[in-house]
Amino acid sequence: MAAWMMILALTFSSSIDNLGVGISYGIRNIRISHFSNLIISVICFLFSVAGIYFGLWLSKILPGIMPVVIGSFLLVVIGLRIVLLAIPRKVVVEGAEGEVASTEINGLTKNIGESGGIGFVESIFLGIGLSANALTNGLGAGLFGLNPIAICVTAAIGSFITVWGGVALGRKIAHVRIGKFTLGQFGTLISGTLLLIIAFAAFF
Repeated sequence: MAAWMMILALTFSSSIDNLGVGISYGIRNIRISHFSNLIISVICFLFSVAGIYFGLWLSKILPGIMPVVIGSFLLVVIGLRIVLLAIPRKVVVEGAEGEVASTEINGLTKNIGESGGIGFVESIFLGIGLSANALTNGLGAGLFGLNPIAICVTAAIGSFITVWGGVALGRKIAHVRIGKFTLGQFGTLISGTLLLIIAFAAFF
């Protein structure tokens, strides 16, 4: 897989949860200002930097093909975990909020933003919660030797766009389902599947 395709795929994967969270906020008519969204994006950028440079350091001390093997294994584990999180549970939850808040990340939205918008502190906590994928994806990208600046910048931009788009989308579609999945669950499923594809494509 070409380097730029892997960068775009990793960016999409790390940002898809942001879309789900944005939808959850939009459904409840909770506003995320551009400033708050910018804070979230900056945190995503910093987590990506930390992950990718640690991965680059590991790639220098590990012999031969080991960086690719470890990077692929890491993405497989993360991808499988995300896919399992997306599978609908047989739990009856009333209301649109319960349907969308089906993943660990979406669970963050339950206790934040009750005032109609989120503040500075809430933006930081939300940014940290949403940046877990950026950290692990950055680590994998570092092991693959991808461009650090490209990964970090695209991750931050992707975070900003998907949070903004998710909030706007959530205000319009509260009960949309794709088969057995809510829109948020389906996005999470795509994210995990994409990581699995990247992991296997790294060997070709």
